[in-house]
Amino acid sequence: MTQAEKFDTPFKGRSLLTWLDYKPEEILQILDYAFLVKKQAHDGEVHQRFLGKTIALIFEKRSTRTRSSFETAFGEEGGHPVFMSTLDIQRGGKETGKDTARVPGRMFSAIEFRGFKQEHVKQLAEFSGVPVINGLTDDFHPTQALADVMTLKENFGTLKGLKWAFCGDGRNNVARSLMVISAKLGIDFAIYSPKELFPPEDIQKLCEPFAKESGAKIEISDDISVVKNADCLYTDVWVSMGEESLKEERTRLLSPYQVNKELMAATGKANTIFMHCLPAVTGQEVTEEVFESPQSKVWDEAENRKHTIKAIMLALI
Repeated sequence: MTQAEKFDTPFKGRSLLTWLDYKPEEILQILDYAFLVKKQAHDGEVHQRFLGKTIALIFEKRSTRTRSSFETAFGEEGGHPVFMSTLDIQRGGKETGKDTARVPGRMFSAIEFRGFKQEHVKQLAEFSGVPVINGLTDDFHPTQALADVMTLKENFGTLKGLKWAFCGDGRNNVARSLMVISAKLGIDFAIYSPKELFPPEDIQKLCEPFAKESGAKIEISDDISVVKNADCLYTDVWVSMGEESLKEERTRLLSPYQVNKELMAATGKANTIFMHCLPAVTGQEVTEEVFESPQSKVWDEAENRKHTIKAIMLALI
């Protein structure tokens, strides 16, 4: 079987808006692809599996890892990525979102969208007629979650039975995405957060049946005991893009939830690792001591964004 044939998958033509739409075995299959393409990259193999294909990269929000991952992964495979910021396209100005979806749908093999509203990426998927990948919205960040799961498995060799704890703003897109993928894959997931920033009940209810089926335990608490036995502590910035005016309030609420050596010790495990989706503001959500420690896996995690995104594109395109 050739490498190209390995990616002639049942996912072809589908979109990825959130992992809620994927079965556990489908997520694990794409994860296997990610491990394969990472090995190929580290072995120096060159493939041209996107030769003759194009992808539109629509960005409303700035990005380092997401943009770098999509552009390099697609280009290395022989495809042509086209970056489009809000200054480059008519969407929201002279053109409706529906019409903006139809045009690249006629010209590109796939579309990536990184922006604010989940309804916008849904609209692209509904009207473009090509696979659409959610590179981040205010609600979900599925490509980040898969890279995080990959990093977890690299460090522990398994997923089921592990526990990780998200410390900070429990409502944000990363926390929600980690809850979804954990519930699907049987990973215990805790959110250590002030009550004011607990995730909304709708996402909790959506995850309940998946967690019941997989055996995952989901905990949400403002008590430090929730991080006990965590194999990984995870955090994100206190102030998300678009919420800059709330910086003072967020800092007041979240300062007690900083990831520091005391919080790492509260897991009761010497081998607990630290993860962060980046960019990080060291000294706020995480101390420099933890961020630069041997327990920190943030750079492996960042690299894995590329391999998991390449795997997603190979599966869908």
